[in-house]
Amino acid sequence: MTVPNISHSCSGVNSVWCSSSSNQRNGQEQNLSPTGHLITAICLGIIGSLGFLNNLLVLILFCRNKVLWSPINLLLMNISVSDMMVCIMGTPFSFAASTQGRWLIGPGGCIWYGFVNTLFGTVSLISLAVLSYERYCTMMGSTEADATNYRKIWMGIFLSWMYSLFWTLPPLFGWSSYGPEGPGTTCSVNWHSRDANNISYIICLFIFCLVIPFFIIVYSYGKLLCAIKQVSGVTKGMGRTREQRVLIMVIVMVICFLLCWLPYGITALIATFGKPGLITPSASIIPSVLAKSSTVYNPVIYIFLNKQVSKVVSLRFALMQYVSWQVWSIKNKTNPEQPTKVSFLLVNDNLPSIQRVKS
Repeated sequence: MTVPNISHSCSGVNSVWCSSSSNQRNGQEQNLSPTGHLITAICLGIIGSLGFLNNLLVLILFCRNKVLWSPINLLLMNISVSDMMVCIMGTPFSFAASTQGRWLIGPGGCIWYGFVNTLFGTVSLISLAVLSYERYCTMMGSTEADATNYRKIWMGIFLSWMYSLFWTLPPLFGWSSYGPEGPGTTCSVNWHSRDANNISYIICLFIFCLVIPFFIIVYSYGKLLCAIKQVSGVTKGMGRTREQRVLIMVIVMVICFLLCWLPYGITALIATFGKPGLITPSASIIPSVLAKSSTVYNPVIYIFLNKQVSKVVSLRFALMQYVSWQVWSIKNKTNPEQPTKVSFLLVNDNLPSIQRVKS
């Protein structure tokens, strides 16, 4: 299969597309069976739908519950926003392309798709690193963190976007390029060109947008876990339970980070430095799908495993259950039970004060 509509013009924007497509075809045949395209489309459809719903639920939850507007939770909202943008501005186009077995929105659309997906993916990665470091600083600080000081967090969010733009804009201006990826149904950084201009960019992108964030996450949560182990060694019981909970959460975070992004990074490096044709279309599409699956994992791991958020969600579900029971009782002409303490608080939208959880 060849990428359509690339022979009309190879000037301007199309020259980048032509160069990328030519380099890719020289290294490998862009063939993927109809079954392969169908499986890819199904996976992308599921990931796009679940990612959109999960992150939409997170944003609604934060918007409707001001008690959750803590500085660290703003970082979680930033991650949800960037993941939501991937689900809206990226996944639908690769899903549509996979259903048809070809790229559908032309060279300009490919460059735009490659840029926005790389940008939003990088924002999520950098935000995860900032989140881990902020949690580490909060736990290791000698004084109680000021939960009303948002200036540092807003600065961290702003810098995460500026940092991501700094590393994703260069391909639009000549340092590397964006072009077709894998079987031609997705677009990303041009991993296949072997010239010094492209290789230098890929090395920098790999180091500054994948390796460094990963080491920040591992270092921050590793030190955090060591600190909790020291405390739980003195105070048993709840300290031990908390240590186990944090340990499980850290392990899940690191494993999912590696599962989502390490295969993609390794595949990109092999495509750049390895033997031409070593990465087949079917092999290249799998890491791309795994990377997009982070939009599904992130809300579950970083938000719904958050004890503070879980408490608010439980209270909201209690409200729904109470209202449903009241409606059922009225329809069946029975005496509805008096509002419980939880339901009373929820009906009056006066959520109980929830202490900030350092997790």
